[in-house]
Amino acid sequence: MKLRRVLLMLCTMLFVAAPTLADNPKPVTRSVAPADRPGHAAVASAHKLATEAGLEVMREGGNAFDAAIAVAAALSVVEPQSSGIGGGGLFLLHRASDGKNVMLDARETAFTGASSNLYVDADGKPDRDKSINGPLAAAIPGEPAALVYLAQHYGKLPLSKSLAPAIRIARQGFKPDDRFLSALRERADVIARYPGSAALFLPNGKPPQRGWTFKNPDLANTLERIAHDGDAGFYQGEFAKKLVDGVRASGGKWTLEDLADYQAKERAPIAFDYQPPNKPKYSIVSASPPTSGGIVLAEMLNILSGFDLDKMDRAHRVHTIVEAMRRGYRDRTQYLGDPDFVQMPVAKLTSMAYADKLRASIEPDQATPSAALPPAQPESPHTTHFSIIDADGNMVAGTQTVNTSFGSCLVIPGTGFVLNNEMDDFALVPGKPNAYGLIGYEANAPAKGRRPLSSMTPTFVFGPDKDLVIGTPGGSRIITMVLEGVLAFVDGMDAQQIVAKPRFHHQYLPDVIYAEPGALDASTIIKLRKMGYTVNSGESHWGFMNAVIWNRKTNTLEAASDPRGDSGLGKVQ
Repeated sequence: MKLRRVLLMLCTMLFVAAPTLADNPKPVTRSVAPADRPGHAAVASAHKLATEAGLEVMREGGNAFDAAIAVAAALSVVEPQSSGIGGGGLFLLHRASDGKNVMLDARETAFTGASSNLYVDADGKPDRDKSINGPLAAAIPGEPAALVYLAQHYGKLPLSKSLAPAIRIARQGFKPDDRFLSALRERADVIARYPGSAALFLPNGKPPQRGWTFKNPDLANTLERIAHDGDAGFYQGEFAKKLVDGVRASGGKWTLEDLADYQAKERAPIAFDYQPPNKPKYSIVSASPPTSGGIVLAEMLNILSGFDLDKMDRAHRVHTIVEAMRRGYRDRTQYLGDPDFVQMPVAKLTSMAYADKLRASIEPDQATPSAALPPAQPESPHTTHFSIIDADGNMVAGTQTVNTSFGSCLVIPGTGFVLNNEMDDFALVPGKPNAYGLIGYEANAPAKGRRPLSSMTPTFVFGPDKDLVIGTPGGSRIITMVLEGVLAFVDGMDAQQIVAKPRFHHQYLPDVIYAEPGALDASTIIKLRKMGYTVNSGESHWGFMNAVIWNRKTNTLEAASDPRGDSGLGKVQ
């Protein structure tokens, strides 16, 4: 009887939420008094060399936006398995002088001739090799355009100064960490398929061992070209021709027009308030489409704002959060895509009225099976994130990626970087899961110039006396990790506690609660199973969260990197 009531309520709820044309919210502003500034800076990233690059640039007079260029480019050098100038990203920016919040969209775009037909075999089934590996997997990169745009519109230093640390590291070399070497071993067979990739990453034809010094003069030259010529150094001229010729020689379909047409775009972020019972209000700014991150985060927190989580036992708290996750991810599947091509009911999905209906459908002691939700109608763990606050209070939350580990594994000889495999983030075969188990339909179908739907969730949280800059890699699990990070921040945890906290996850389909070791105790798991959940508590650790907190009451900064990694570094200077 309970399940029937839930079904009737959900059917009514989803009918009300039918797609309508709605613009993203306008950028929100936050007034900052002249004295309300940290006076010092903090960076948290996935690698100590990238963190040091950002701090170095700020010591030379740069701001947080210059530091973001330095960190992003250094990560391209030291963490090619996770990000790089052959990929893209989303950069959430807060400018302290006027309180402006904006998202810079450097998401990759589909190439000319992209269609679902390219990614099926003779029997019409998904061809996973084509969507993950090699030239057809690679979308047009957006990262170089973002670096140029940041320098031109927000930075204080010339691009050549902000890129200098990355160029130096690439030319002089560094010793890769265990994450790099482990990922390289896992993808070595695919890397070996392509001569440019093998020459760069497989010395003597096999994966290197710890202690190897990795030098990448080709990448140093590419970054120098971008520093000197801006967008034209990558998207036009001789270098663009080298990329297109290399992709087409490998079996891809890129054109010179695809590269020349690429633009990084400013977009209004998703902005909303979160005020749980008996706690103060928090203003949250997060990423907007073409990522699902901010919308799903808003939907989940709007639902949870009606529950007093502090009064619940562990099992009922997890149950309530999981049901919010389930409903947010269900709507991700149905409605979201590239805002330049798809009309999305953003205002409705992020409204409290819609959250009220969703909240009312949650039974206090029973799981709602995902199969019971009205079905969606047809329509990596290998990413990286950094958080920055500078001395003036400017903030950057940057999440960038090549998608899965080492992206497509394709390096065009002479360029120094792997191309992404972001085409797999499209709904290449409607209703069939991608590399992260996510499904999609027409709203996220591939077509020339479209940007694939993402889960990246760079986020700012502005509290009564503390502010948080947060984000993480993790594929489909990014949004739930940021959700748990925000809840931990509201609960009063410090930066290191937030990034270290064990995590759990639910994404609508598969209908399973995934949990890291230590996230759910045995008693909680038994209670959840009695409620009707399938619980997988044997998961390995996931994510690599990086967070910075500014305590405006004490005017102190905290920077913390996820202890799940072995080379991340959060540092205050």
